[in-house]
Amino acid sequence: MIGLKKSKLKNTQIISVINQKGGVGKTTTVINLATSLSLQNKKILVIDLDPQGNATTGFGLSNTDNDKTIYDVLNGNSAFEDAIRDTKINNLKLVSSNVDLSGLEVETASENRRAFLLKDKIENYINSPKNEFSYVFIDCPPSLSLLTVMSLVVAKSLIVPLQAEFFALEGLSQLVKTIDRVKIKLNPELVIRGVLLTMFDKRNKLSSQVDSEARKFFNEKVYQTQIPRNVRLSEAPSHGIPVVIYDKLCAGSKAYSSFAEEFLKQENIMESAA
Repeated sequence: MIGLKKSKLKNTQIISVINQKGGVGKTTTVINLATSLSLQNKKILVIDLDPQGNATTGFGLSNTDNDKTIYDVLNGNSAFEDAIRDTKINNLKLVSSNVDLSGLEVETASENRRAFLLKDKIENYINSPKNEFSYVFIDCPPSLSLLTVMSLVVAKSLIVPLQAEFFALEGLSQLVKTIDRVKIKLNPELVIRGVLLTMFDKRNKLSSQVDSEARKFFNEKVYQTQIPRNVRLSEAPSHGIPVVIYDKLCAGSKAYSSFAEEFLKQENIMESAA
């Protein structure tokens, strides 16, 4: 049984997609990376940890539904496995969110282990024979709140979407400090897996400058794939369909498909180095 636990833990990657700044393509990245991987027959779970519930609606589910959301899991009203819902996409399931989640920080103020709340709720399921997921992606809220800290404690690695704009790198230093603090005190295994440049405009000199600055700071951690500004990318969520299904041939779809390939290649390199 102990051996089973270890292999399950090793095989299921828990990855938080994080940036404390809003509007940088976090949710879009979660939705389309998760979908691209599920189309390659990977079993994927997305946890929507943002009270706005944009990942929930982006998969065509309701964020006003009060039945067994991540909030119910965290406040003890639902078991984690009971909150896992089907989406319209094969191999891809979701733990949904809604605005109730915004009250969690106040409600758990007196709890000693509140930073470990998500980890404690997930761990039993991840270690159990019921778990069949290769990847669990957590869509974090756009802030360095308790919810974000919870996602840093449970994750093994992080993907950081970085908007190709003037103040982008300035905000990242605060995020890196938070990650370092969590590593020291709460989760020593945590690593930044990669930085993904989003809203990239090849015609704009500033985009190229942000690219080169990011590579100076993060070196090889910056993905080669750049996600362009694309009308279809911003249209798709209103239809509740990931762009890689909504319009397979648009620039945004092609970029996310190639990002998924780069992600899997990186996985192979990490596994062979382990």
